[in-house]
Amino acid sequence: MLSKRKKLSRKEIKEDGLITFYYKAVGLYGTYKQYFLIGGVAVIAIAAILFFYMNQKKSSNERANVELSRVIPAFDAGMYLESIEGNAQSKVMGLKKIVAEYGNSENGEIAKVYLGHAYFYLGKVDDALKNYEDYDGSNDLFKAAAFAGEAACYEDKNDFEKAAELYRKASSISEENALNPQYLLFSGIDLLKIKKTAEAKEIFERVKKDFPTTASGREVERYLAQVE
Repeated sequence: MLSKRKKLSRKEIKEDGLITFYYKAVGLYGTYKQYFLIGGVAVIAIAAILFFYMNQKKSSNERANVELSRVIPAFDAGMYLESIEGNAQSKVMGLKKIVAEYGNSENGEIAKVYLGHAYFYLGKVDDALKNYEDYDGSNDLFKAAAFAGEAACYEDKNDFEKAAELYRKASSISEENALNPQYLLFSGIDLLKIKKTAEAKEIFERVKKDFPTTASGREVERYLAQVE
């Protein structure tokens, strides 16, 4: 005859459950050991890669900043070829190499805009356009400058409709950009060139209303006279 089974306390039930779970887990681990190990290694590897990537990106951005600070004086002085190619004697890295080595960093992205400007001033419009289009940074002022640079390239190609669109896009990036009235004025002028008078007038009136004290706000009067 079987003896009456002792009633387990809550503590014992809890302990029994933990023991059961433990042995099940051990059994599962034993069965799928290789997958646990592979998964664990993969997680560690991904974490290590992410850590390395973030630190590498930060380091690249800092190096790009240093190199930019060295080459910008040449750019500002109108030495565009030297700013593109660099100067080995003075150990100045050119914009082209900065973009090639650090183009994925924020300052490397900024170098693309400067490189685009340098090419444009040298008449190398296609090279300029490529760098403007490649800009993918987060700085609103340089984002607008890249669109404006593209617009200038399309003006050079006599595609004034595309240029007008890009100038308007440049003016819409940030309300804080002091160049917005100029971008809008250029957009209106390009529309005027392709006889889109109504659209041009609308933009000119906006410049006059929203930016009356700026140079563009004063200059717009003579273009408004042409569309009246």
